[in-house]
Amino acid sequence: MSIQERRERERAEREKLIVTAARALAEAEGWEAVTTRRLAERVEYSQPVLYSHFKGKDAIMAAVALEGFVDLAADLCAARTSASDPRHALAHVSAAYADFAERRPALYDAMFSQTVDLPFATPQAPPALHACFGELSQALWPHTGDDELGTLTETLWAGLHGLVTLMRGGRLPPEYHERRLALLVNRFSQPPGDRT
Repeated sequence: MSIQERRERERAEREKLIVTAARALAEAEGWEAVTTRRLAERVEYSQPVLYSHFKGKDAIMAAVALEGFVDLAADLCAARTSASDPRHALAHVSAAYADFAERRPALYDAMFSQTVDLPFATPQAPPALHACFGELSQALWPHTGDDELGTLTETLWAGLHGLVTLMRGGRLPPEYHERRLALLVNRFSQPPGDRT
């Protein structure tokens, strides 16, 4: 291994350590607790070393969000491919999305609620974002009929995000979560001519 390759590997390892520490701190105490000073203490590097990898907290949060999209895409894919038919695939993917948000609230916030410098809904979006959207689209595709798949996927995503966000914020009682999720899936899995 060349010196350059070793340096690149060490740099990647430091970046991974910083991102992992940020995720852990955010999950334990919330994003307000994540500062470059606290991260530097946790990873035992100076703040200038952190800044040599990331421009600041926002860039660290964007890196955490990207990891989250990789994780979410894997969860959605596993849910979709484990289903016995298209209707169950949509239900499993929807439940997996909601479960991800519940199990990893700080990560979900980095992905969808915090301001991060990631291009959404553009060809320039990172592959992990396309993969998540693609899993939602694949689960929805058998139910689209003549509807535009991209717009319908955006609408399903908005519905899932809305349910998750309102429930987490205490605006919707959690005891009806499964019922609301089933109603959403039923609406999207009806034959296109039956949707009103």
